[in-house]
Amino acid sequence: MVMSVLEEMRIRSLGVIDDAVVELSPGFTAVTGETGAGKTMVVTSLGLLMGGRADAALVRIGAKSAVVEGRISVPDGASATLRAEEAGAELDDGTLLISRTVSAEGRSRAHLGGRSVPVGLLAELADDLVAVHGQTDQQGLLKLSRQRQALDRYAGDAVAVPLAKYSGAYRRLRAVTTELDQITTRARERAQEADMLRFGLDEIAGVEPRAGEDVELAAEAERLGHAEALASAATVAHAALAGNPEDPEGIDATTLVAGAHRALEAVRSHDAALGALAGRIGEIGILLGDVAGELAGYADDLDADPLRLAAVEERRAALTALTRKYGDDVGAVLTWAEQSAARLLELDGDDDRIGELTAERDALRAELGGLAQALTDARTEAAERFAAAVTAELASLAMPHARVSFEIRQTEDPEGVEVGGRSVAYGPAGCDEVELLLAPHPGAPPRPIAKGASGGELSRVMLAVEVVFAGTDPVPTYLFDEVDAGVGGKAAVEIGRRLAKLARSAQVVVVTHLPQVAAFADRQLLVEKTNDGSVTRSGVKVLEGEERIRELSRMLAGQEDSETARAHAEELLATARADG
Repeated sequence: MVMSVLEEMRIRSLGVIDDAVVELSPGFTAVTGETGAGKTMVVTSLGLLMGGRADAALVRIGAKSAVVEGRISVPDGASATLRAEEAGAELDDGTLLISRTVSAEGRSRAHLGGRSVPVGLLAELADDLVAVHGQTDQQGLLKLSRQRQALDRYAGDAVAVPLAKYSGAYRRLRAVTTELDQITTRARERAQEADMLRFGLDEIAGVEPRAGEDVELAAEAERLGHAEALASAATVAHAALAGNPEDPEGIDATTLVAGAHRALEAVRSHDAALGALAGRIGEIGILLGDVAGELAGYADDLDADPLRLAAVEERRAALTALTRKYGDDVGAVLTWAEQSAARLLELDGDDDRIGELTAERDALRAELGGLAQALTDARTEAAERFAAAVTAELASLAMPHARVSFEIRQTEDPEGVEVGGRSVAYGPAGCDEVELLLAPHPGAPPRPIAKGASGGELSRVMLAVEVVFAGTDPVPTYLFDEVDAGVGGKAAVEIGRRLAKLARSAQVVVVTHLPQVAAFADRQLLVEKTNDGSVTRSGVKVLEGEERIRELSRMLAGQEDSETARAHAEELLATARADG
């Protein structure tokens, strides 16, 4: 199976490293060097590439920024490949380029395949690409939540399927409970809102406004308020057009136009142009007659009744009282009434809704209890297998009498859900508290690893857990920093052997100070400082042959040229090769 491989990292201005290239390969790579030479910067660099927290203190003194660039080969169709392509990243012949820059002010930027991306995206990719383990990760394993997550990860679908159902029911229960609390705790406010809406709707219903009525009444009030002036103007205009009966000798527009029309009609047959003008004047005469008739009708129909004007003003005042409270005009008032009626139905239905929500809440709590029991059963079964597998690995790590077990327990809570006839506390991942226990030797009671494991034992427990995971949920690349802390002698040899085993199915990079571990590596890198205390491009090199023996001798006895140390180094390498 083709898997992702971290091929190379270039590190600039990070800690003691000035400018160095770390060339990696598949299999087991050991990174060694003097204390303080910058070995841990390899882990720090990969952590930055994988979206880890940026810290301005990492930037080399005098530099403006620290830069880490990495090249990872990723197979087509891998989830990391698809996620990177979704973000617009371009792959270079199956290789993904990742870059992270940290400024001296603490600002951070990330690039993926030549495209600027959020740092969070790198963290997403890390879940599929790399498992980084250092001293802080060992401390993380002491947290109960991390121990539960490890067990769930090992169990796979046996826990993931019921956990997905449980999570869905848990989210729905939270939503129902929140809505129910809001309805019941805000009952007074909702009752006040309902009373206010009823008052407004009753007030509007009492007036019975019509859409557009305010505009119509405004026009009518304007007309009635100026009735005498309008009538006088219409009468004068009518007299000017059609004449005044009281002044038979007066000249009006209709008479004049009629005279003009008769004059042209008499001679129109002699000139077509003049005939056309005669026709237009005839049209004017007809129009004048129509307008004069309408003016006469307008004057006759105009109602100057002051009682009607008073009624109109009274109606307008009633509408204005509504628009002051419920909208800018009558249309807006009617819209408010429609929306308020719907809201009132909702508020009046609260009692029914409370009953519905209460019933749904109780049903969800019962369902959640059943799903929580299924989760507990699945975790209990997986815990036995997981503990047995880790115990077997510990036997191969010079802890032959150690026993690992899990305690799965629940905390009673009267406000919880019923599981196994008890009311227990529950959360988004179920009701279980999962704790990893270690009995380091026969007769010793199982104790939480936080209390029962030394630093070296904790390192071996963590390595055993990862070796077990490699067979069920593999990660392409593992990077261990000081996994051999507090370990020596035979136990160190067994750790090296187990890391070599893990490297058969994944890329393994280990920062170590133990020659017993480094001897099992397929490739050994030496990190060394120059005279000025920095690590330069030439400060990270691959050790082969005599150089590797000298470095292992230094790690064994602190002396590269010690014959005894050389013999021991050669023996370690021979043992590792024979084991492989």
